[in-house]
Amino acid sequence: MNGPKLACPNFYPDVLNLKSFARDYGFHGIDWTLRPEDLPKSPLEERRLVNSLSRLAPLEVRFHLFFPGNEVGHADARKALSARNTFCAALDLISKVSGRFATVHLGLGRNSMEGISWDGSMAGLRDVATKARQSGIRVCLENLATGWTGRPDLFEELIRKTGSWGTLDIGHARVCRSVRNGSHDVADFALPHPERILSAHVYHEETKAGHTPPECSFDLEDRLLLLQRLPLCDWWVLELRDETALLQTLDYVREFLSERTACPAV
Repeated sequence: MNGPKLACPNFYPDVLNLKSFARDYGFHGIDWTLRPEDLPKSPLEERRLVNSLSRLAPLEVRFHLFFPGNEVGHADARKALSARNTFCAALDLISKVSGRFATVHLGLGRNSMEGISWDGSMAGLRDVATKARQSGIRVCLENLATGWTGRPDLFEELIRKTGSWGTLDIGHARVCRSVRNGSHDVADFALPHPERILSAHVYHEETKAGHTPPECSFDLEDRLLLLQRLPLCDWWVLELRDETALLQTLDYVREFLSERTACPAV
């Protein structure tokens, strides 16, 4: 890998404004967040969305499925089936725009995993990953700050046993309990399976107020060095939806990459 592709989220509602912003600041692509309410409810809505996304070319577009409350391993079988259907509908849409990557979550927006089945989650995620693979899409499980994916050992097991890939969120990893209490390091989310991590979410850390940008390049340095050790992690999403914070982070990431190019590791 010669260097990561830097991507920004779809934080502008107008596609052409988003494309213009991304190209003006040299981003390589867009990480497009889909929510359940974004999924088309008719063929006409689908055509409109597909046409809208096509206007982002030649920028690369990858997808982030933000589906809180949709748990494929819910203890209620009807809710679990509904969640799987929602994910499958999103994958069908992604395949129609020639998308090849989709980041997903387990436990998104939950304070605990009570009412969620571990075995059911494993089976449901395996089913989603299998369906995606049939359409040429790679499903990437993201580590969250809490829940099962906030524990490196369980995150690794979920990826290994379901055939999923991984998205390493370095802001979530920094603030999860297992890293804060010193029992694990951020690297433990990735190094058991470095070849399975395909993308990263880059910002300083997640707080109650949301994602925060770094105050200097040093805030990110160790974690960016980790990302560079991952052979297939070539998609770095600067996951901030405030323009000032996003551009601040872009400056620091580029400063890091420039220094690494000027002084490569021996």
